[in-house]
Amino acid sequence: MQTHLSTTPFGRRPISLGQISSQMAAKAIKPEAAANKWHVFQNVREARELLGATDRSLAILNALLTFHPQTTFTGDAELVVWPSNEQLAARANGMPATTLRRHIAVLVDCGLVIRRDSPNGKRFARKGRGGEIEQAYGFDLSPIVARADEFKDMAEVIQAEKKAFRVAKERLTLLRRDIVKMIDAGIEERVPGNWGRVQQAYQAIISRLPRSAPRQLVDDICADLRALYTEIRDVLESFTKTQLSVANESHSGRHIQNSKPDSNYESEYGTGNKEEAGGTVEETDNVRSLPKRELPLGIVLDACPGVRELAQGGEIRHWRDFLAAADLARPMLGISPSAWREACAVLGEQHAAITLAAIYQRADQIGSAGGYLRSLTDRARDGKFSTWPMVMALLRTKLHAQKERERERDDDRPSTTDSAAGSGLRASDALLRSLSKPRAR
Repeated sequence: MQTHLSTTPFGRRPISLGQISSQMAAKAIKPEAAANKWHVFQNVREARELLGATDRSLAILNALLTFHPQTTFTGDAELVVWPSNEQLAARANGMPATTLRRHIAVLVDCGLVIRRDSPNGKRFARKGRGGEIEQAYGFDLSPIVARADEFKDMAEVIQAEKKAFRVAKERLTLLRRDIVKMIDAGIEERVPGNWGRVQQAYQAIISRLPRSAPRQLVDDICADLRALYTEIRDVLESFTKTQLSVANESHSGRHIQNSKPDSNYESEYGTGNKEEAGGTVEETDNVRSLPKRELPLGIVLDACPGVRELAQGGEIRHWRDFLAAADLARPMLGISPSAWREACAVLGEQHAAITLAAIYQRADQIGSAGGYLRSLTDRARDGKFSTWPMVMALLRTKLHAQKERERERDDDRPSTTDSAAGSGLRASDALLRSLSKPRAR
């Protein structure tokens, strides 16, 4: 006797073209097809968003799979199970009956199971005389075998998308971190550039990022951030190359740009013809033999009068006023905080401030104040630099300039002592005699 295979649901439930498509796929299954039901279920769980399944419907599918005794489903096997709602609800962790019916309909609409309803809507199986099942009414699990490859492909697509999304978010995080820290470095190191505009551009890009963004939007924002990152990186690398070039020149004694290479200033600083960067024994001994007493503030101010304009009220009465003025001069010269901290650690805060004031006094003749300060700090660390010859060189230059002016104004050349008195220098006679002595070449 030939039995009829039911294709429509019982009662008022309608049938859709999607359900007919699932039935066609189950009907076209090859007898030799086989699939592990738990492997397929894992793929279905991965691809549930594409299938339109819910977590509750997957819990019901898991329960339905447990009613079939075989782990491997084949195309020629009977794959209909007929549990009652009570049994199904029990294996679905006590799901209410109304929820159970609603999510069974989701499984049917997704094409994961096929209804094989009996004439009265009951689920049961009719067995023959030998105990074999002749007719079963319930849920047909044949789509698990028929669509196993499809479910696998969908799961791989979902996994690839999740991986791409994870990589995109990681890239976004790294770009945001790099850009923020590079902007801070550019501002901290006084790198030339409109860093305010860069910060505004960064904020404009980040403001397009919602709390929950799709991968495509994340990729677009990453592309914009990457372009901004490249722009900032190029600026910092160009500046770093310039600094390295200046530092190399400072070690070879060519970092001061002066149109008078034989001037007293360069001779005292060791940037003229004498290769002071190499540090000969005689020069090192001269530096070490300098007086150990501190430089008077008045002499420092006479040598570096330009620092007065940075002081509050234009007056410097104490060393603390001088240090405050030097602290204002540092960013104006483009000296980084790290170079300043290193100079203070090696020279001491007071002598570092004197060095900074001397550099400020000759800022128009120095190509890179930061590189020059680092060079002097390195030489001081080796015992080859002191602030005394630097200040003396500035005083000698000032006296020489004053003599030239007085010579042009009056044919009678005044004495060195009279010139010093006219200039307002508060220096002793012994110091003036020392400044007037010819320097050894």
